[in-house]
Amino acid sequence: MHGLVVLDKPAGMTSHDVVARCRRVFGQRRVGHAGTLDPDATGVLLVGLGQCTRLLRFLTEQPKTYRGEVVLGVETTTLDGAGEVVAQHEMQGVDLSGVEAAAVRFVGPIEQVPPMVSAVRVGGRRLHELAREGREVARPARRVVVHSLQVTPTSDPGVFGLDVACSAGTYVRTLAADLGRALGGGAHLRRLRRLAIGPFSVDTACRLEDLDPSAVLPPAAAVGHLQRVVAGPQLLPRIAHGSVLDEPWPGPGPWAVVDDPGALVAVYELRSGGGGQKPSVVLTSSLP
Repeated sequence: MHGLVVLDKPAGMTSHDVVARCRRVFGQRRVGHAGTLDPDATGVLLVGLGQCTRLLRFLTEQPKTYRGEVVLGVETTTLDGAGEVVAQHEMQGVDLSGVEAAAVRFVGPIEQVPPMVSAVRVGGRRLHELAREGREVARPARRVVVHSLQVTPTSDPGVFGLDVACSAGTYVRTLAADLGRALGGGAHLRRLRRLAIGPFSVDTACRLEDLDPSAVLPPAAAVGHLQRVVAGPQLLPRIAHGSVLDEPWPGPGPWAVVDDPGALVAVYELRSGGGGQKPSVVLTSSLP
């Protein structure tokens, strides 16, 4: 089976756990995911089956939308509710207007230091591996973009809701911790939920307990955001052989190449230095 599954990940499972469940449900080994979610986090997780796993890299750079809560006055080792408390601050005087005013400075392009519990590699090692060994290393800041950041009140004192629309690579837990520091104290994140990745929303996601073949979208859905090109019968044999093409396709690519019925057959990208298009992924399952 080849396709994309939009899942609503429950709390208490790693993204790898979800992949393992999908392998059992669909009876196949070739399963992968795009955009890791922490065990305590819930929401949209994109899972690729079969040859669709090769398309997941085109989804990782899609913008994302999150909802969570920032808990003022308490810092943790992991910057979220799963970690141990490392510092406490008196911040009861901070109200909604104060948090909103501080949040404004985090909208737009910002520099962000990845947390030690992330999957970012430093010196050939993933940071979360080093964190499990009790090590903390210097991490270079990375440029991310926060498109919008809305703050809402909650019924808990010192806790405020966050609705975040951001670029890929943004860590909402770091955003919460930085917001706490900007308010003169500290903070951590709790109840993180990913509402969307690109066009894929939690509103149409499948629950893990309802997972079955009817939840599998065709491979073309995974690259619906790419420029679409229809390949005629004369071009399909060349695509099947992974040929470099020199077609007058519009734009800079990448291109999602489909056949006349609309099934995805390949993804092509511009050759370095120009001069035609090279195949990045060829889906042999969709070719004659």
